[in-house]
Amino acid sequence: MLDALGLEPDEERVYRALVGRPTTTAVLLSDALALPHAHVDKALSRLVEWGLATRSADDRFTAAPPAMALGALIGRRRDGLRTAEQALVTLAEEHRAAMTGSSITDLIEVVTGVDAIRHRFLQVQQAARAQVRSFITAPFVALPPDENTAEPMALGRGVLFRAVLDREVLAEPGIVRDAVDSLRNGVQLRVADRVPMKLVLADADLGLVPLAVTPAGEPGAVLLHRSGLLDALDALFETVWRTAHPLELSDPGDESEATVEVGPQGPTELDRKILALLLAGLTDLTAAAQLGLSPRTLHRRLRHLMDMAGVRTRMQLGAHAVRNGWTGSPRA
Repeated sequence: MLDALGLEPDEERVYRALVGRPTTTAVLLSDALALPHAHVDKALSRLVEWGLATRSADDRFTAAPPAMALGALIGRRRDGLRTAEQALVTLAEEHRAAMTGSSITDLIEVVTGVDAIRHRFLQVQQAARAQVRSFITAPFVALPPDENTAEPMALGRGVLFRAVLDREVLAEPGIVRDAVDSLRNGVQLRVADRVPMKLVLADADLGLVPLAVTPAGEPGAVLLHRSGLLDALDALFETVWRTAHPLELSDPGDESEATVEVGPQGPTELDRKILALLLAGLTDLTAAAQLGLSPRTLHRRLRHLMDMAGVRTRMQLGAHAVRNGWTGSPRA
């Protein structure tokens, strides 16, 4: 827990043990924690140096009040991070200025291999300060959506995420659940009939474009810095985004085929998800498979929705669903 403040595992163990004792010695701590005496001595020295503990003349140690000592340490860390952020802005501007006259080899970095692409994919998102935009296509070579650890961290920093999914991606196992989670976290998703390529953009500064496999069979990608080519990809994303269909998926909770009947109030969460997937272009069979339903149950739900809407065709149902907000979360 305290590693974010710079404490090593042994230092945290010693500090926690010290907090629970009025005063103690290095020998007693070593015995209690089953740690080598040298490790405890080193940890205690660091704790004293950081103001987390005090040492008496007879070599007894006492923990400083955590609220005061840790609070001061957290404050110093915050100050250090603010300074680092200011330095980042300055260095980024210097880097952009230096790259203006760079050769093409400085603007494009070739990345080869699954591990290297995964590393760069996470780095690009971590570098974003305002927004991350991406085209998502299948198959997922370097990193499936549910393993993208950089996304929740960037969202926590206030970074906006927008993604356009190739329609075929919605047929991938588990992708609907991942999409629901992303939408719940604030990610904006749209669906296009065809996405031209895989792509991730961090602000207007970095772009990662996965390519076809190399002759040796390894996947490859290019990392692009600010350039005319990156500007073109920026414009391409915005063009595709404007014409793509917004994806709105509410969470159906624990609804199953046995509990999908509704009253006169309106569609259930499951009904909303069925409509959203069909409006996004999925076939009946694919939508049913994603939701764990049989095709017969899906057709029964659609028939019920058509009766509820007072329409005769699916096209009329789609128009009614959009007009009345049946594809998103229930209105208050």
